[in-house]
Amino acid sequence: MSERPYIVGNWKMHGTRAMLAEARAIDRAAERLIKVEVALAPPFTLIHACRKEATLIGIGAQDVHPADGGAHTGDVSAAMAKDAGAGFAIVGHSERRADHKESNALVKQKAEAAIEAGMNVIVCVGETEDQRDEGKAEDVVARQLAGSVPTGEELAEKITVAYEPVWAIGTGRTPTVDDIGTMHRHIRGKLVDMFGEAGEAMRILYGGSVKPDNAAELLAADEVGGALVGGASLTAESFLGIIVAAAETEDD
Repeated sequence: MSERPYIVGNWKMHGTRAMLAEARAIDRAAERLIKVEVALAPPFTLIHACRKEATLIGIGAQDVHPADGGAHTGDVSAAMAKDAGAGFAIVGHSERRADHKESNALVKQKAEAAIEAGMNVIVCVGETEDQRDEGKAEDVVARQLAGSVPTGEELAEKITVAYEPVWAIGTGRTPTVDDIGTMHRHIRGKLVDMFGEAGEAMRILYGGSVKPDNAAELLAADEVGGALVGGASLTAESFLGIIVAAAETEDD
């Protein structure tokens, strides 16, 4: 795994220019917390402004369209996101998969488009509560990895995987640390199968109701290389609590 934990805030459909103050505060704190790699994915409308205001942290897009351009009203291509200042793109988030019926194949096309545009990608995978209760969680995640993640050893350093149990996102519920470690080890094995030795170094983030008060425990789980944070990333105070917890895991 990467030496530094990777903590990424996903602002989802939140944020006006007033929230640039939060981005600035996070950026200033990141200068001190050098043991952690920090990034934010604001809405498209704030990518350019966040990139100007926050120069030390990563800034990314929450999604991209797979096409370079064309008659796709309301969509944003990877090249457009990159031009606005995005250095990475999140693809395949469970909310995109559920709300917009995105297939594994479409997620892979988006990831490929982002990489072609010069960005890194965070590819999200995760099972629903019913799938976990039916004992299908690992099979579901394996299929998502196989269908959603572009392959090629040279691509490994451009790809991060985020495991987000769908039933834990925004619900306040979290899997046990053992459950998280088991799934992350499963993902690691699949990445090694897909990428060979390069798969050993790929980062696997955990996403699902990560908060300052549970971050240390979750980040200590086996094969967890960071966190994809939703609601707790909307204010500098709560997001920095998670970043500090990540930094402290490096001291242990």
